[in-house]
Amino acid sequence: MIKRAFDLAASAIGLLMLAPLFAVIAILIKGDTAGPVFFRQERVGRHGVPFRILKFRTMRIDVEPRRQITVGQDPRITRVGSVLRRYKLDELPQLVNVVRGEMSLVGPRPEVPCYVAAYPEDVRRIVLSLAPGITDWASIYFRDESAILGRAGNPDAAYINEVLPVKLAYYVRYARERTFMTDLKIIFLTLAAICGLDRRMSHPER
Repeated sequence: MIKRAFDLAASAIGLLMLAPLFAVIAILIKGDTAGPVFFRQERVGRHGVPFRILKFRTMRIDVEPRRQITVGQDPRITRVGSVLRRYKLDELPQLVNVVRGEMSLVGPRPEVPCYVAAYPEDVRRIVLSLAPGITDWASIYFRDESAILGRAGNPDAAYINEVLPVKLAYYVRYARERTFMTDLKIIFLTLAAICGLDRRMSHPER
């Protein structure tokens, strides 16, 4: 109850305070390339219930999607989108998902159904028992995930076989150790990593 109350209050306040920034980003997106301001995609939520995650659009709509993950210098990413992604500003609309109760500020990142299907059964049960979050330990560790996958010969296989198992280990760790203070620590470290205050914060201990 404390976690949900904090999520709701912090997200509502955040949406009010960030409204001017949202307006500026919307104008920049519309002025950069044709297409909607927001990107919506089906993700798997708590107890396996699907929901539509909300982000600022960072990709062109006139390019055929090739994969579910973004790899390296993806040509689909727009000029404005590259800046939004660098500072994680594209994730801000997920505050709306938090207000709706579909997500939490902190929790395992929600995946698309095809990757959830790759979870081991026992791990899937643990991970999907929690509300998915905007950030978590794995988000901090894999802040440069796109660049990492860009160096792989087969990005999709690298994600499933190398990146995803590490993420799942972090998700299970969070499920077993989560407290309100842990959530505050993850939020602080996420902001610090985004701002580049300490590069060591991008690699929390496993």
